[in-house]
Amino acid sequence: MSAASISPAIELESTRNASDVAVAHYRSHPEANLPGRPRHELTTASRLVESEAPDGGYGWVVVLSCAVMIWWFGGISYSWGVFQNVLVEDRLSSASTFSFVGSLTVACLSIFAIINARLIRLLGARRTALLGVLFFGGGQILSSFTTDNIAGLFVTTGVTMGIGARHVKTQCSSKRAILLFMVVSVAPAQYFSKNRGLANGIVFAGGGLGGAAISFITNALIQSVGPAWTYRTLGIMTLGTGLPAACLIKERTPIRGTTFIEWRLFRDSRFSILFLAGAIATFPLFVPPFFLPLYSASLGLSPLVGASLVAGFNLASAVGRIGSGFLCDRLGPLNTLFLALSLSTISMLTLWPISSTTAPLVVFVIINGAANGGFFASIPTVIGNIFGLARLSTAVGMIVTGWAGGYLMGAPIAGYILAVYGGPEAGFEAYRPAIYYAGSMALASASLIAVVRLRIETAIFCKSKEKFKLHFILYEALALLLPSKS
Repeated sequence: MSAASISPAIELESTRNASDVAVAHYRSHPEANLPGRPRHELTTASRLVESEAPDGGYGWVVVLSCAVMIWWFGGISYSWGVFQNVLVEDRLSSASTFSFVGSLTVACLSIFAIINARLIRLLGARRTALLGVLFFGGGQILSSFTTDNIAGLFVTTGVTMGIGARHVKTQCSSKRAILLFMVVSVAPAQYFSKNRGLANGIVFAGGGLGGAAISFITNALIQSVGPAWTYRTLGIMTLGTGLPAACLIKERTPIRGTTFIEWRLFRDSRFSILFLAGAIATFPLFVPPFFLPLYSASLGLSPLVGASLVAGFNLASAVGRIGSGFLCDRLGPLNTLFLALSLSTISMLTLWPISSTTAPLVVFVIINGAANGGFFASIPTVIGNIFGLARLSTAVGMIVTGWAGGYLMGAPIAGYILAVYGGPEAGFEAYRPAIYYAGSMALASASLIAVVRLRIETAIFCKSKEKFKLHFILYEALALLLPSKS
């Protein structure tokens, strides 16, 4: 059986470049099919494509375009707590039910991740991004007509906006609406190799900065024109800026796999553990931004202070995303991911439970926000560096699909725990069991990432060899073409 027959076929839609030559040469080599010969065709092609990345040029336009789109998806998703606080005060439903609405928006990212990866291959990054912006912005306008109907909010805010988010995020990162997430996760990676972590950090920082600004904008609009017109205003702004940004998205070298799901990735223990770690990590991620406005109200603070805390959380998240991108390129992506999850764990298990005044609560918001952003910015870099650019969209789609449970149930579980212990009316002490639940999940995820890290390299401060430099890529390519000593 040939190596080509067991590797997913890939199509590099470009002129015959170095990667085409290398793969063709490898396939034709007489020793490529000998028993026991390592079958690295897909990985080698991926590394050669990465070696040709310009590390700049039009890639920066793609990065900025993706940052604009995730400004709206990430910003509005993380500002849901501001809407939730007002709607709970209006007694339309309980905090746990409203947290389901916000969770459903981001859960769509995972529920449709694999389907969306296929959609990107069929439509391309630009068209997928345009479709995502239309769904996300249109969903906000539709939500404006359902602010007094919880079922309507599930359909408009939860599902319609969620579908749009999934489209946008996939296109940009070659790394929240599903469509948006997939775009911003895949497209920038094609332009960067050496500075991929920094590029991803800048892209995802857009969500943190958007959340900081949109938290204040949302609170001010709600106070002046009410929830309905707040939705309409945000929807119009999303369409007005998101559509032009989506038009600028362009793939450098589309790499298209023929497989919907590459099941054999699960044979790699690193992938399996990373899949499980991500699935667990998403349970606590949205607990702080969703419940900070309610928590601050339990301390007797005003809605403006609650919105300010969410804004601070998102601003810290933006800083964390850029910082983690820089650290990914310096310390290694797995080290950075472990650091982010560790800080999230420590802040939730030690700082938040004792935050009975504004000062410690602000410290918690800064640390946890930065850690939260670090998780999202480092994940695409981890996947790309370990499994290669050729597998990136498939691997990201599979891993993000595993986040569905955490996205959908993480914050609602915290809401139900809060209700069991007396609800928001019982004071800030009633939040502690929910906080400990979130912190424990973060601890479990950090432990699994540590396992993956140690399986690759036991030296703590040594970057994994998945961070390929050009000379290593060429060495690997030559090794495939030279006769085996055995």
